[in-house]
Amino acid sequence: MKDELVKTVDHGRNLGAEYVEARAQQLFKTLLTTKDGKVEVAKEGIESGAGVRVLLNGAWGFVSLGKLESKLLAEAVDGAVRLAKAASLRVKKPVKLVETRAMEDRIVAYPKKNPRDVTVEEKIDVALTMDKTIFGYDNRMKSCTIDYLDVTGTNHFVNSDGTYIEQDKLYVWSRIQASAREANIFASGREEIGSTSGFEIFNTEIPEKVGTMIAKRIINQLKAKTPKGGTFPAVIGPNVVGVFIHEAMGHLAEADLTLSGSILYDKLGKQIASDAVTVYDDGTVAGAFGSFKYDDEGVLTQKTPLIEKGELTGLMHNRETAYMLNAEPTGNARAENFRFEPIIRMRNTYLAPGDRTFEELIEGIDFGYYLKSFRGGQANLDGTFQVGIQEAYEIVKGQLGAPVRNASISGNTLETLHKVDAVGRDFELWPGRCGKGQTAFICDGGPDIRVREVIIGGGA
Repeated sequence: MKDELVKTVDHGRNLGAEYVEARAQQLFKTLLTTKDGKVEVAKEGIESGAGVRVLLNGAWGFVSLGKLESKLLAEAVDGAVRLAKAASLRVKKPVKLVETRAMEDRIVAYPKKNPRDVTVEEKIDVALTMDKTIFGYDNRMKSCTIDYLDVTGTNHFVNSDGTYIEQDKLYVWSRIQASAREANIFASGREEIGSTSGFEIFNTEIPEKVGTMIAKRIINQLKAKTPKGGTFPAVIGPNVVGVFIHEAMGHLAEADLTLSGSILYDKLGKQIASDAVTVYDDGTVAGAFGSFKYDDEGVLTQKTPLIEKGELTGLMHNRETAYMLNAEPTGNARAENFRFEPIIRMRNTYLAPGDRTFEELIEGIDFGYYLKSFRGGQANLDGTFQVGIQEAYEIVKGQLGAPVRNASISGNTLETLHKVDAVGRDFELWPGRCGKGQTAFICDGGPDIRVREVIIGGGA
């Protein structure tokens, strides 16, 4: 494979390209879906192909192909060069790349339980055990859909700077969605499981334990009250902190979106949050769903500080934005697969822990809310956000009170970050998937935090 990709890159250089990279993948995937105790989808297969990207006259050209054959790779380079030449006729600001050190490396995954060695029957059994546990918890449970995916294989990367990397790819992921009904009250819940370690994730995320947790959360919603609308103090749990940091702050700190006009555009070096807030995007967390050693431009991943004690100190970069902003690349260039060009994506994005206990966070609140688990979220470049909450409780005179359902929080990111006045000592990361024209596996999370006030609504 290395020789073929080196020839591909050399061919692009001979055609006049300033820079050439070739990414090839050979992957094995299992995809399952169960619904209400029945298997609806069960697929296994090998997926292979390559993506070729060239930079010529300050413009990019990209072509992907589904077969790893010498002739097709050469044709892909020809096509990418033609596209770059055409694009260069209209380019307003020529693309330039920051220099990086050439690397040669082989990264091998060592799962304790390789998903490729696990039978489809065992994978189905994991899903159906969760399903059975959920329906067996309470007869008010009405539906359950479980998706399962594992990916194993190897990425190969070569560029004209002299880098060659072989990097094993290993993901195990599952999403569980369920609902319940009592009279005219409907409740639903979701959970995701994900790891880059191996199928042994289900030794800790035991199917019966996961099913019970989800069913209990949903059934508790049936007896929950709707929240009071308005502005209240809140303690926000790691699961909700993660999606808030990811959606409301993380995307704004992806340098391509920053340059497109996010509210962080002119904020580097400025205070954008309370001094209790420190945020990282970190690709080095062992086993986490957003971890890897090299990104899809061959850049070594790292722990990137975004906010340090309230000050915006960094952004997430690829080689192009790093050149534009006179910064170092951070290892955030990621492509969903060989069919896509790499773009700036988050990895594991989290708010760093502090020193408060949970009891200390809630004790001073006369009335407010504890927001434990999220349902969904979205944010805009102007900093406005909304996060739906699937599990929440009142806080009354410093104690947890009655559960509430269908809550949401909204507001302005920077205003909300300035209102964080205490940070807990606990810490959790939660796996997920992020869409930005492509899908990327990520983690987000943090500790419990206290916010002096946030807008609470009754819908998600």
